Amino acid sequence: MQGADEPSRLPRTLFTFNSKADVQQFATGCDGDIGGTSTVHLDFDESPANSTSIEKPGTGKFWGEMRLGVRSGLEGKLRGGYAGFRNKQRPTMFGHLMDDVSNHRYLALRLRLAGDMRTHNSYFVNIQTDGPITTDLWQHRLYFQRHDSTWEDLFIPFDNFVRTNSGELSEDQIPMYREKVRSIGISLLGGNSGTAGKYELGIDSIRIVNDEDVTRTSGKLLAMLGFHPPDRPARPRRYTQRR
Repeated sequence: MQGADEPSRLPRTLFTFNSKADVQQFATGCDGDIGGTSTVHLDFDESPANSTSIEKPGTGKFWGEMRLGVRSGLEGKLRGGYAGFRNKQRPTMFGHLMDDVSNHRYLALRLRLAGDMRTHNSYFVNIQTDGPITTDLWQHRLYFQRHDSTWEDLFIPFDNFVRTNSGELSEDQIPMYREKVRSIGISLLGGNSGTAGKYELGIDSIRIVNDEDVTRTSGKLLAMLGFHPPDRPARPRRYTQRR
């Protein structure tokens, strides 16, 4: 009797942003949904200037304006300064589709950083799993090497993500439940750092890879893309789904 095949370690693409249908798989939100004044958009960008270099018909563009103010009457009750997106739930006949990333070491993101320079250090990637505490959010800051609106690959070890809950770093840093990933997203958190301005982030793909797939090329210093001990994350914000 032949044994079961070993789990594949080959690179796997979880999400692409190369068509309008791809981009529609994601929900956006910002503090403007609940009384803040920030704006958020996630569009399909067909501009040749942003897609020709990676030979794609188009890519996602996460953009808007990060503002710290709130609407009249909400001063002192609400703090503004966040925007984000994540994949929508993926229902099937047997429940919700989830991703098993337990056989891969890195989350790989192909991104293009633009917008006001002061917003560049406030991006985070967020992972929600189907673990026992559904409000847990695993988070890591995005460290960029390029600030000239060109594409780069970021490789973030899953082991370097930190566990947060209700906007705070969790005291118990248990391992991530990587067998069932429910959602992956990116957020811009300007409220804690006092960061405001026009932001823009291009997104081509979200993949999972292993050591043998990670290459060190010009402008991609892996020591800055996940090998540092994780710092305390900025306070993550909840956001409501837009369709």
